[in-house]
Amino acid sequence: MTRPSHPNPKLRSLRLPDTIDSSNLFYFFIRWILRLSLPPFWRTRIYGRHNEPSEGGVVYISNHQSFLDPMLVGFSLIRPLSYMARSTLFDTPGLKQLITALYAFPVKRGKADTGALKEAMRRLKRGGQVLIFAEGTRTRDGRIAPFLPGVALLAQRAAKWIVPVVVDGAFEAWPRNRALPAPGDITVAFGEAIPQEDLREFKSAELVEHIRQIMIQMQADIRQQTEKPALKYD
Repeated sequence: MTRPSHPNPKLRSLRLPDTIDSSNLFYFFIRWILRLSLPPFWRTRIYGRHNEPSEGGVVYISNHQSFLDPMLVGFSLIRPLSYMARSTLFDTPGLKQLITALYAFPVKRGKADTGALKEAMRRLKRGGQVLIFAEGTRTRDGRIAPFLPGVALLAQRAAKWIVPVVVDGAFEAWPRNRALPAPGDITVAFGEAIPQEDLREFKSAELVEHIRQIMIQMQADIRQQTEKPALKYD
């Protein structure tokens, strides 16, 4: 069962390690705004924050339930988080500058985007953190769909750690067939960080399925704790 947690004690200092980019004050300002504004509308529970590594490149592999997910994961962490965002979002003036300042970078959907993978690797090798929605799109029924194969490439070649993340309740609050969100209860759970040496023991297909099974179990634990019906998987 997941339990409430506090940040990694090594990250409680106001001064972040030198390997972490802390110069973007706009990012930290927006994060505090989200921490204040989101919970009153969506009753948000955060578990496993102590699993955030204090150093090294980290890939956060998350399920994707709604447009809220990047904000929910990002405001829960201490270190800055980079996001893969749909490339068409960067075509809109103003929005491009905003999401770039929030450490987003473009990825082309529907095909293998080597440019996006190289940019993610570059940020990871510099000691950054990158959020990946491994299913590639938002869920249609709340369940965690099979993962895209590029996840294993990032994890095994460039990341020092993988942290599985499960968002639950955001699908009910804002499913893909609804134009606007509704109030609700949302849970974000961070699993234990998996070191790179453990990741390299798996073949690519085995690794993505291993991480997915961890997340399915995390989701089951969350839904049991919040007294929601279990989701059935084949």
